[in-house]
Amino acid sequence: MNITVSQKLGSVTVTIVSLDGRLDGQNYQELISKGQALYNEGARDVLLDLTNLSYISSAGMVAFHNLALMLRGEKPPSPEQGWSAYRSMGTSSSEGRTQDHFKLLNPQPEVERILDMVGFNTIFKIYTDLDEAVNSF
Repeated sequence: MNITVSQKLGSVTVTIVSLDGRLDGQNYQELISKGQALYNEGARDVLLDLTNLSYISSAGMVAFHNLALMLRGEKPPSPEQGWSAYRSMGTSSSEGRTQDHFKLLNPQPEVERILDMVGFNTIFKIYTDLDEAVNSF
C-alpha cells in the first residue's frame, strides 16, 4: 500500500490521505503511524481518499477506528491488542454519532461493501466528490 498526503483549503485546512493498494494486517500499522505523525504535526481534519484502495481487511478497519479516535482527541487502543481493539469499535465509535474530523472519499464497490457490512457507513461520512467532502469540514 502506498500512502500520499496533500492538503486542501475549505473552511478549514483538510489533510487528504490517499491510499493506493490493499490495507490489511501487513500494513495497517503504517497508516496508524502516518495518522499519528500528521496529528502531531497539527492535522485535525482528515479526509481519507479511498479511490485507489482495492481491499480492506478487519485490520484496516482497526486503523480507521484508531485515526477517528485520535482526531476526536481520544487515545486509541493499542493495535497490538488485536481483536479486543477491533471489538472496542462497537462501543467507542458508534455512540450514535458520526465522526466530524475524519471522513471517507470515494470507496470502490468492494471496499464500500465491507464498510457497509460492518456499519462504518453510519459512523463515517462517505463522499464521492472531493470539493463537497472538503467543504463538509
